[in-house]
Amino acid sequence: MKHGFIKTAAVTPKIRVADPVYNGEQIRRLMKETAEAGAKIVVFPELSITGYTCGDLFFQETLLKSAKRELLLLAEESKKYDAVFFAGLPYAKNGKLYNTAAAISGGRVLGLVPKTFLPNYAEFYEARHFTSGQGIAESEVLENGQTVPFQTDLLFCCKEIPQLRIAAEICEDLWTPQPPSIRHAVAGATVIVNLSASDETTGKDIYRRELVTGQSARLLCGYVYASAGDGESTQDVVYSGHSLIAENGRLLNESRRFVNETIYSEIDVQRIEAERRKMTTFGVSDGHLHVSFSLKEEETVLTREVDPAPFVPQDAQGRDKRCDEIISIQAMGLKKRLEHTNSKCAVVGISGGLDSTLALLVTVRAFDLLGKDRSGILAVTMPGFGTTDRTYENAVNLIRALGASFLEIDIKNAVNQHFCDIGQDASVHDITYENGQARERTQILMDLANKHQGLVIGTGDLSELALGWATYNGDHMSMYAVNASVPKTLVRHLVGYFAKTSQEKPLSAILEDILDTPVSPELLPPEDGKISQKTEDLVGPYELHDFFLYYVMRFGFAPEKIFRLAKRAFAGTYEDAFILKWLEVFYRRFFSQQFKRSCLPDGPKVGTVAVSPRGDLRMPSDASARIWMGEIEQLIIKLKKI
Repeated sequence: MKHGFIKTAAVTPKIRVADPVYNGEQIRRLMKETAEAGAKIVVFPELSITGYTCGDLFFQETLLKSAKRELLLLAEESKKYDAVFFAGLPYAKNGKLYNTAAAISGGRVLGLVPKTFLPNYAEFYEARHFTSGQGIAESEVLENGQTVPFQTDLLFCCKEIPQLRIAAEICEDLWTPQPPSIRHAVAGATVIVNLSASDETTGKDIYRRELVTGQSARLLCGYVYASAGDGESTQDVVYSGHSLIAENGRLLNESRRFVNETIYSEIDVQRIEAERRKMTTFGVSDGHLHVSFSLKEEETVLTREVDPAPFVPQDAQGRDKRCDEIISIQAMGLKKRLEHTNSKCAVVGISGGLDSTLALLVTVRAFDLLGKDRSGILAVTMPGFGTTDRTYENAVNLIRALGASFLEIDIKNAVNQHFCDIGQDASVHDITYENGQARERTQILMDLANKHQGLVIGTGDLSELALGWATYNGDHMSMYAVNASVPKTLVRHLVGYFAKTSQEKPLSAILEDILDTPVSPELLPPEDGKISQKTEDLVGPYELHDFFLYYVMRFGFAPEKIFRLAKRAFAGTYEDAFILKWLEVFYRRFFSQQFKRSCLPDGPKVGTVAVSPRGDLRMPSDASARIWMGEIEQLIIKLKKI
């Protein structure tokens, strides 16, 4: 449970209809199995103690008494395990019969939650047997003398993990216009469990999956859905045991249909809380009865997948769709800015690298949307001390292939004159040597934009801004920054998408070669004609930094948790010490370089993470990184001891 990870299980036992004794035995066996597997929240299906398909046998006193006895046996069994269990049973109270979910932990029944919405249409006849629990807020004395709450609005809260608050709804409750889970989440529930007996019809699994994932997204919660399967009566319908575990719109695990099985996954309640803190429209209300339970604090073994590239969709089709969408957002943003400023041209500095390539491609798309001739794009190459033949030729060929206007301005003489003016020794390849070139290029672009009544289009990306890997008032500055919220790992895929979808083979070939070129600012002289200054050798792999950035900005996770996630995501790719080294670099640079982000030019937001000072990151430029760096220092000490 360390770092907020709670292991959950959705279980479909093979039951016998109207045989609570047998069913109780199966549930107890599976309680042991799931607890030994490390599950802390275990959910069984609707009416699992008796079976959902008992029909008019629900009216039989013998069945109801047997179900109650089994409930108490399950409670007694729960003493042995460090978990909270949910099982369904029919429960008679005040002359009425209710379809209930029993929460069980630590040797006691924590509460009984009656079903709110009773389906009584098509193949369902629940209103024939049961009464809705809507509006009920009572207590019930069990046969062992224990008094338990009996109501729909119960919140089961873990003493040791404040973020873990569980609420229950039952099958049809989810399928209605106003599911109880809405008010449960608003009351603070971070995990919703659903005890279900959803019969199978053609295509229903798709809708069920969308319901569960959609509700988890809408409510910013974890959702554990356990459904009845083989063992229920097949007199008129079949139950497939289709269980699902979701978190905030993401399907974590799903059972096979028509096979009774147990599925597991870890729900991150810290992540859920982080999402809710940021969403100011997520309401808060009271009115639920809080029931406490205890769990031991221990580290959860992670089985859920941690994506090493959280900004990039894994499947090719989704990735292509994302790329097209992002390019459209970038181009539409630039289109509006060009229209508003009545610009005659757009000025783009082209280095032959990925970022400037993407900026030029986006500018071309914007000009096409405007119906403007591409010759209105002034693409400028500015060879300097570090420019290699490969990047120069790619820059020139790219400009010509896209039909933009080409201009070459060699900056070496101007920079040498500048060095002379400020007393800089040109043989000293320090930060002044490097930044002098970057600022000379920016000055040229700005003055050309003035001369031709245009805008300078920024090329820098989100990853560079997060690390401060930009020359202040050099490539850091522009008149509209189209790449400002695109991370480096995604820039590569966007350029690749252009290469794949282009109808012009020469253009595709140029883009492919640009994709194969090492990332470099090319501010130091080449060695044997090849790039001598590789960015990732200096600041670390961008795939690591993008991973860190995602979890720092999106969820505000602590360094220790991000390190844990990174170890799982990059297992077999990077050693732990290597990951930690660059995590330290990330935090140090992220805090120290905020002053560059505090004065960024305008640019379109394309995803959930951005660093614009007018939107997603309002951070003081002089904030202290002490407590974050302190946590990393402790991780380094701990790693050295292993």
